[in-house]
Amino acid sequence: MKQKDIPKRLAFIREAEQLKNVLRSAHTSSGRQESTAEHSWRLCLLALALEDRLAHLDFAKVLQLCIVHDLGEAISGDIPAIAQTADSNKSEQEKQDLLTLLSPLPAFLQKALFSLWEEYEEASSPEARAVKALDKIETLIQHNQGTNPPDFDYRFNLTHGSQYTSNDPLFAEIRALIDADTAVHADKNSL
Repeated sequence: MKQKDIPKRLAFIREAEQLKNVLRSAHTSSGRQESTAEHSWRLCLLALALEDRLAHLDFAKVLQLCIVHDLGEAISGDIPAIAQTADSNKSEQEKQDLLTLLSPLPAFLQKALFSLWEEYEEASSPEARAVKALDKIETLIQHNQGTNPPDFDYRFNLTHGSQYTSNDPLFAEIRALIDADTAVHADKNSL
């Protein structure tokens, strides 16, 4: 690494810190809104907890995808799934924001990180499809575990992301357990 690269790499890290300030619709068990950085951290932890069950995948790539999947949100923030519309163009906004965020990095690193993000967005590899499923699973777990507002729509979660979790036996098994918990929350919330 050339000495002149280090300040640029640190500038990228400083800008990426904004992900800690981006709040999601999910709440922690203490009732505080979680940040996108916290979600990404627990997504990595979930992948680690399932590493032996994901042995058929390139696990380093799984973790890389977990880390970069929401990185573009550091600039414009998160749009909750329930609030997304056909016109919301979340992916294009994240793409442009990610390119801006990556700009201080050396070209080869910009390309590598952007390629990982595209792979995730397009679900173009077994690893990306697994991370898509894990991303939905982590979010659903957090929704069930968190102290949410009284009008929180648990029923939305019973189908959200199922296209990513239903095609793999491991993810379908996990999803069934989470959906059972979600249904209990939905029933309590409708009283």
